[in-house]
Amino acid sequence: MTPVPVARPRVLIADDQVDVREALRLLLKGEGIASETASTPEQALEAARKQAFDALLVDLNYTRDTTSGAEGLDLLSRLRELDPTLPVVVMTAWGTIDLAVEAMRRGARDFVQKPWDNARLLATVRTQAELARALRRGERLAAANRAQREGGRGALIAESAAMRPVLETIARIGPSDANVLLTGENGSGKGTVAERLHAVSGRAARPLVVVNVGGLSEGVFESELFGHVKGAFTDARSDRIGRFEMADGGTLFLDEVANLSLGLQAKLLRVVESGEFEPVGSSRTRTVDVRLVSATNADLEAEVAAGRFRQDLLFRLNTIEIHLPPLRERLEDVVPLAEHFLKQHRLRYRKPLQGFDEAALDALRGHAWPGNVRELDHAVERAVLMAPGSRVRAADLGLRRAAEGTPRLEELSLDEVERWLIQKTLAREAGNVNRAAEALGLSRSALYRRLQRLGL
Repeated sequence: MTPVPVARPRVLIADDQVDVREALRLLLKGEGIASETASTPEQALEAARKQAFDALLVDLNYTRDTTSGAEGLDLLSRLRELDPTLPVVVMTAWGTIDLAVEAMRRGARDFVQKPWDNARLLATVRTQAELARALRRGERLAAANRAQREGGRGALIAESAAMRPVLETIARIGPSDANVLLTGENGSGKGTVAERLHAVSGRAARPLVVVNVGGLSEGVFESELFGHVKGAFTDARSDRIGRFEMADGGTLFLDEVANLSLGLQAKLLRVVESGEFEPVGSSRTRTVDVRLVSATNADLEAEVAAGRFRQDLLFRLNTIEIHLPPLRERLEDVVPLAEHFLKQHRLRYRKPLQGFDEAALDALRGHAWPGNVRELDHAVERAVLMAPGSRVRAADLGLRRAAEGTPRLEELSLDEVERWLIQKTLAREAGNVNRAAEALGLSRSALYRRLQRLGL
């Protein structure tokens, strides 16, 4: 596998003397370290607001004949207010122990006296840049772990001929960084395929971050994807890392992408094209390196033709498209999948079940599975909870067969009626949650709550 390239460290040099700035820039460039320069505290603050740096080299004096260090100390305090994690190394030709102590008290990570020793200065910059990157990686991984506590979707079990093209495409393009669009009916296993794509890529050691973008309201979309800074809005009591930054170096899985409004599509397009974004409440541009895997059950070409989806965004998302067949077209996988789910749920619920009896296997093979793999998973989970003996029986699965695929409503529970009605409406609206919610007389968020509750 090809390792993910590591971006060069970026350092901001702030000094009022042009020859000092140029000497430091050339020194860092020779060591493969990118840099930008500022000649005043105001320029330094503006640069730090707009870009993310791995370290800052900051002079303490900016006015001719000034030796107190007050300007630099004030700049240091303002930089710490902007971002407490910024590693700042202060420089001065008028170094004293008291000034060094005060700079460290205000948050400086180290102190360099002019004229500097090249080797020591380079070692200091590298150390601080590596520490800053390690801190940010730790924050991203911690945030990604919190986001993923619901658990993965499980193994990709595919023995049928209908799934062979899917497996072959994953093997061919998985190791690449190409963006992938997954299409298929609700519950057909798009999330599991996204996990497999990440696992066989060069990014497997980095996070896989999942977000249902279709379920995000206009008000929380930017905060969820791009993060926010403390005070950006009423409930922003602390800085928050967004999903794009969580996934830096890894893979970001955008589920239900067809349900984004055109306005949100435009905001997504910018970061997909450039890898750049600003957290809510901040003017500082951040850059990330993520591979995008998107998923939808809608026909995006038809959505483009109807003016509901941006064609330029579609082009960015579907470098490779993988279509997942519904479970009814891969019936050879039903029993292996059911056995996999049985193993998972009997361990979860501590039930000593040994398998399915023959009637249960017949019921599994004979069911139409309108809810696809997700419906099968929930049926097996129900069976594990209901089974009184050592084997799952057909009755434990709770499946009902009806003529011509239409259930008799008097045989269904209220939840099953609601599930059937929602499935029929989604199918009629080609998977578009917005239109389905309107047809059902629900808000989009209310429909999403029902989808989650019913396992759809």
